[in-house]
Amino acid sequence: MPIASYNKTRIGLFGRRNRGKSTLLNALTGQQVAIISPEAGTTTDPVRKSMELLGVGPVVFVDTAGIDDTTHLGSQRIAATMRELAEVNLAIILFSDGVFDRNEERLVEQCNDTSTPFILLHSLSDRYNPDSAWLNDLAERYHTTPLVYSNGDADALRILIERIGDLVVECSHRQFNLLDGLVHQGDHIILCCPIDGAAPAGRLILPQVQVLRAALDIHATASVCQPSELKNALLSFSHPPNLVITDSQVFDQVAAVVPSSVPLTSFSLLLARAKGPFAHYIEGVKAIDRLKAGDRVLILESCTHNVSCDDIGRVKLPCLLSKHANAQIQCDVVAGSMNLLRPITDYAVVIQCGGCVATPRQIRARLAPAIAAGVPITNYGIALAHLAGILPRAIKIFEKQCL
Repeated sequence: MPIASYNKTRIGLFGRRNRGKSTLLNALTGQQVAIISPEAGTTTDPVRKSMELLGVGPVVFVDTAGIDDTTHLGSQRIAATMRELAEVNLAIILFSDGVFDRNEERLVEQCNDTSTPFILLHSLSDRYNPDSAWLNDLAERYHTTPLVYSNGDADALRILIERIGDLVVECSHRQFNLLDGLVHQGDHIILCCPIDGAAPAGRLILPQVQVLRAALDIHATASVCQPSELKNALLSFSHPPNLVITDSQVFDQVAAVVPSSVPLTSFSLLLARAKGPFAHYIEGVKAIDRLKAGDRVLILESCTHNVSCDDIGRVKLPCLLSKHANAQIQCDVVAGSMNLLRPITDYAVVIQCGGCVATPRQIRARLAPAIAAGVPITNYGIALAHLAGILPRAIKIFEKQCL
């Protein structure tokens, strides 16, 4: 299945302090995006800038703190830099003064561990012109030809942008249709969208918008209704719909109305198939049946938002999990890129949100420690379908694609 990405290609700038990362970001964007200074450690937090890069497409450049930061907050800044490295689609590793040691090697090693393409860039080359034999040795060692760059060198900047274009795979910024392989031109689908206290005022939530756009791109017909109108919607058409898609929170209510002959799934399951390790999700949901008193569950949200009384991660899922286990289950919610509250091995299962605002690489990087530690992982939609007892039906439409 193609790799999904609904967000722009992320290109990170990495290296030690005062290696010209912020200067390069300003040159690439043609704007004074990042503060530059001779003082080491000017960049303390990741700085992001979106732009349309000629010949490449929509991208987000990420400037990061130096990986040799020795200040009292240095370890936290380095940790944030390494998290960014795990999530970018392409890394530009800057080094200078003819020095390439353990700091740079560490960056290359993580790129290799996560299969992240990288560019080696000797910066500040007007200050120190690197020896060609040494650069050739680096090329042989790391299987990529280092580039040489000086601030203000238009030709070197053009060559760098061309290299970026060569390494950015087309699908990394091409939108993958959420309904690919499931819905076809001329099909009729129903989107059942509950409007509750957690719904944003005046608009639909992002997954619902994404699926609606996916249907339009395929040239399918999409009808939209709330659960209370679903029965009438089904009766109003001469033929049953090809697919009904609903919010995971009303799975059981919708399943009771939709005939068993009509395929049924959820917005969150579509995102799980497109972005996450789907097979791990399906296997990991079984851990919910093993939950017992005293167990802890980690709930990961890709975005941050205001919490309501209907909040799925903080209210509904914890209540459903405790009810299912017939015991009090402790749930820790970690949003965005926040650090975990405790070691990953303290958790009986990890439940990831749909990730509508995240890239597949971000989600997979976030879940990688749990997978490596053998901690079961699953997804909001899969967990809710399982708890409602209709998971087999909800994933049946995906069986030929990814199970």
